[in-house]
Amino acid sequence: MERTRRSLLAAGATVGVVGVAGCLGGGSAGGGGELNLDTGEYDCSLSEPTDPDLDYRPTLGNPDADVTVQAFEDFTCGHCATYKLDHFPTIREEYIEPGDVHYQHWDFPIPVNETWAVPVASAARGVGARNGDEAFFEFATAAYESQGNYGGEALGAAAETAGADPCAVLADAEFSAYEETTQSDRSEGESMGVSGTPTIFVNGSPVEGGYAAETIAAAIDDAL
Repeated sequence: MERTRRSLLAAGATVGVVGVAGCLGGGSAGGGGELNLDTGEYDCSLSEPTDPDLDYRPTLGNPDADVTVQAFEDFTCGHCATYKLDHFPTIREEYIEPGDVHYQHWDFPIPVNETWAVPVASAARGVGARNGDEAFFEFATAAYESQGNYGGEALGAAAETAGADPCAVLADAEFSAYEETTQSDRSEGESMGVSGTPTIFVNGSPVEGGYAAETIAAAIDDAL
C-alpha cells in the first residue's frame, strides 16, 4: 500500500516518539591519523589523494525548493544509523522525490568512534565527489548497514554497492582525505547549536522532538 503524508503523520501515534536522545558530542573531531587499513580482497595499494573536492556538498531534491532540510550526522553514531536506515527513506519518498525539499547532508563527527568517524565520512564524500549525489547516499546507506564492523572489506563492499572504485574509497578513508571538510561542517553545526547527532534542521530551525520520520514530516509540512 502506498504511504501518503496523512498516513505517515498518523503513524506517529502508534510508534511513539523516536530519537529524542541522540549521540552526544564532546569528543575530538580529528581523524586520529592513518588507519593502516587491511584492504583484504581488494588488494589495493593506497596512496594519499592529491585533489579531494573539499567544496562538495551531498544533496538531493530540488535546489529551488522553498524548504531546505539539513541533516547533521556522524557515521559512527547508532542513532544516525537508525535515522538513515529507518526514517530517511520515508522523507525521501514523501518530500525529496516530489521536489518539495532540498536535502543536504552535513558531517558532524562527534566522534562516537574516534578511529572511524572521519575516515568513513571521508570515504562517503569521495564517492559523492567522483560519482555524484545518488552514489553518495547509496554508499552512506551501505556504510551504516556495516556500522560496528567498519574495515577495508566493509567500505570496499559499500563502494561497490554505490558503483564506486573501492580502492579510491579506501584511500580516502585511510588518509581522511575530507577531514578539513568534516571539521568545517562540524564548526558550522556548532554555530547553529548542534550538540549531538542526528540533528535535523528545516529552513534553519532545528526539528524538536527527535528524528522520527513523522516528526521531521510535521516540521516540513509547517514550512511548506
